[in-house]
Amino acid sequence: MERIGFLGLGTMGAAMAGHLVRSGRPVSVWNRTSGRASELVAAGAAELATPAAVAATSDVLVLCVSDTPDVEAILFGPGGVAEGSHPGLLVIDCSTIAPGATRDMAARLAVLGVDLVDAPVSGGSEGAQKATLTIFVGGSDEAFERARPVLEVIGKTITHVGPTGSGQAVKAVNQVILAGAYLGVAEGVVLAIKAGLDVEQVVAALGGGAAQSWVLANRSGRMLANDYPLGFKVALHLKDLGIALGLATESGVELPVTELCAEIERALVADGHADDDISAVARRIRALAHLPS
Repeated sequence: MERIGFLGLGTMGAAMAGHLVRSGRPVSVWNRTSGRASELVAAGAAELATPAAVAATSDVLVLCVSDTPDVEAILFGPGGVAEGSHPGLLVIDCSTIAPGATRDMAARLAVLGVDLVDAPVSGGSEGAQKATLTIFVGGSDEAFERARPVLEVIGKTITHVGPTGSGQAVKAVNQVILAGAYLGVAEGVVLAIKAGLDVEQVVAALGGGAAQSWVLANRSGRMLANDYPLGFKVALHLKDLGIALGLATESGVELPVTELCAEIERALVADGHADDDISAVARRIRALAHLPS
C-alpha cells in the first residue's frame, strides 16, 4: 500500500485527509499553521515539520491550498517538496491555480523524476466532508491511473480530461458556469420575493423542471434568509474567476456574465464579506431590489 502525504489542512484539505486516514493508508500530514492536525493525528496520521519531510516519506503526495503562490512555495520554497523529493514520487495537486502555472511546475518536478497531476475539485466543503467531490484530472495516462485509487477515496466523479493543465482549465470552466448559476438563482429568488410569492414553494416547483440545479436546491434558502455561512468563500471564487478570465483572454473569449460576477464579488470582499459563501452574491441583487442585504 502506497504511503500518502497530505499538505494543506484547511476546510477542504482536512476533510479530504481524514478520508485517507480512515481508509487505512499510512498518511503523514503538514499544514502551514499549527493546530490543524490534532484530529488527524488522533486518528492515526503522522504530523511532520515540513513539506520536504512529508515528501521524503511518501509515495503519493496530495496538495490542497488556496492559490498559485502557495503551491509554488510548498513545492519549491525552503523546506519544500523539491528538497525531499525522490524519483517515482507522484504529486496530486487539488488546488485551483492557473493552467500555465501547473504546466510550468510539472516540468520543474519532472527534472527531479517526480510526476504531477492537476486534480482540482468541485463540490465545496459539503463534498469534501462526504467524499463526494467531483475531480477534474490533468496528466499522463500512467500518472492518472496511479492517482485514481487515492482520488476515489475523496471523490465520487473523477474524470481524466487531458494532459497536464487540463484539469485546471476544466475547473475554470466550472467556475464560470457557477458564476452564472449563482447570479441566476439570486435574481430568481429576489424576483419571487418582490412578486409576493412563496419562495420555498417556487423553489420546490422549479426543482421539477428545466431550472433545476444544485445551486437552486442547496443555496436558494440562504439567499432567501440573507444568511451565508461558509460553504465556498467569496474570496476563493473571485480568485478562481481571475484564473478563468485570464484563460479567456489567452483564448480570445469574452465572458460578460463572469466579469459581472467578479465585479460583484470584488465589492463583497471590499465590504467585509470575503469569507461568506459564494451565494452571498445575492446581497447585491437584494440591495438593487431594496431588500435587506
